[in-house]
Amino acid sequence: MSTYALSDSWVMTRRELAHWVRQPAQVLVGLVFPVMLLLMFSYLIGGGRGVEGDYVDFLVPGMFALTMAFGLEGTMLAVTQDLNKGVIDRFRSMPMANGAVLVGRSAADMLQSALGLFVLMGVGYALGWRAHGTFGAFMGAVSLLLLLRFAMLWIGILLAMVAGKPEMVQAVQILVWPVGFLSNAIATPESMPDWLATVVDWNPLSQTATAVRDLFGSSGAESGHIWAAVVWPLALLAVFFPLAVRKFGGLSK
Repeated sequence: MSTYALSDSWVMTRRELAHWVRQPAQVLVGLVFPVMLLLMFSYLIGGGRGVEGDYVDFLVPGMFALTMAFGLEGTMLAVTQDLNKGVIDRFRSMPMANGAVLVGRSAADMLQSALGLFVLMGVGYALGWRAHGTFGAFMGAVSLLLLLRFAMLWIGILLAMVAGKPEMVQAVQILVWPVGFLSNAIATPESMPDWLATVVDWNPLSQTATAVRDLFGSSGAESGHIWAAVVWPLALLAVFFPLAVRKFGGLSK
């Protein structure tokens, strides 16, 4: 990416961050919702069927991965609102790099996702979860989680442009829930029917959850999944990033 494109993307990122100041409630909801899910599964629904060891130690890294797949609706709504208000048309009439609007939007989302992840880690620590690996392993786990988020984000951006209208985002966002819950984030595949366990094992989110459990030294850790936790998001990005940019480039001016 050229210096010109990076400069344009940074301007668009600052635009999105300015929205945080004007609409702090949306940011706070994005931070609180994963915490509510963690507390709900830990105290209300928790039981750890099929989990060997402490359930909270198993659950918390799984919730980290699950959170990376959720909360896409904020970015999706922002994209559709810009489309319907003609904001993107005005930006495209300016001497601006193609796709800088989307890059800026994704950069702001990644900043909020990283903040939300560390908030959730703090809550997990309060519940008794601990990262037992090295600092390098800890940062590797955080990198895998954010890589998954980045891949899911570009899927959401493409779906938002396909949906076209804010009222359609909620219907599209529902598609994310099966991906999230058909994983080993909150339960082990061993506790599921064989056919369902196969689906769960192949879920990219399951690969990330298992890999970060290994890096954190948590319950349910299995070695050998780090490569899959890298390859799956990169494969999704290879498909959906160019599709999103192409879709954006094809929008009417």
